[in-house]
Amino acid sequence: MFAAERRQLILEMVRANGAVSLRELARVVQTSEVTVRRDVRALEAEGLLDRRHGGAVLPGGFTRESGFPQKSHLATAEKTAIADLAAGFVEEGEAIVVGAGTTTQELARRLARVPGLTVVTNSLLVAQALAHANRVEVVMTGGTLRGSNYALVGSGAEQSLQGLRVSRAFLSGSGLTAERGLSTSNMLSASVDRALVQAAGEVVVLADHTKLGSDTMFQTVPTDVITRLVTDEPPAHDDRAATELQALADQGVQIAVAGGPGAVHATGQPGLDGTAGDRRGPRRDVPLPGQRRSHAPGAAGGAPQLRPTASLSESPGGGRVADLAPRRR
Repeated sequence: MFAAERRQLILEMVRANGAVSLRELARVVQTSEVTVRRDVRALEAEGLLDRRHGGAVLPGGFTRESGFPQKSHLATAEKTAIADLAAGFVEEGEAIVVGAGTTTQELARRLARVPGLTVVTNSLLVAQALAHANRVEVVMTGGTLRGSNYALVGSGAEQSLQGLRVSRAFLSGSGLTAERGLSTSNMLSASVDRALVQAAGEVVVLADHTKLGSDTMFQTVPTDVITRLVTDEPPAHDDRAATELQALADQGVQIAVAGGPGAVHATGQPGLDGTAGDRRGPRRDVPLPGQRRSHAPGAAGGAPQLRPTASLSESPGGGRVADLAPRRR
């Protein structure tokens, strides 16, 4: 394929999906990520798209939301690794909330094996994934169906969550930065996600590396409310993604990274010390970095509560994980 043909195809993919990873672009045009990165740089110089951490987005600063058919084919391997790892944080008999998204749908497929679980969701796709799980109870919110992502939104969804209290929430989004936290491109989706957060004692964000550093219109979860980020291992050349991970860790977010031959260590750089990270092993308790306060309702007298020590589990599929510690000053 000639350079002009490659770049036209890359441009068409970005226009169709809103945001595409370099890894996915390289797979589709059947060339190396180095070549794709050069093509993306040339297209950015012409003002046709913007480069982001490990990918390309529509020009204009804020990425628009892709529809479900497009998102379901993006970063599929990364979403699988993230879902495998995130499922290890869920225990028997827990009550949790799971938001809408293709990554949370992958998580739901794995939660079908957790006995005694109660899952509250506004996502038809999450509910469908759990529909035949005999040992899992599914509770759906009310609301109006938003067809682009098969989620229930609006005042009906928000009101059905009032008075609800669960152990933790699993959410995805369109972008994640240390400055603003998790964000999405749709106002109605953002409002329901905020209601889900208010119902949970802890917040776990599921986001692949292409979303790190991307900022979209509506904030859903501020950084200081996020307990843990579950993500995949950024490519070795993606320094900005590693920098964003470290910035999140510096603000007290626990980072769990799945996949690849090298884990992300406390410095935020993959394999910097030459080690490969812990393999699957026994469960271990990891204290939260510093005393971070939860703003979820339910504390006595309305006062904020200190979050308890959280547990880290290795991926059921054997993926390697690591917690990033705040950088020493």
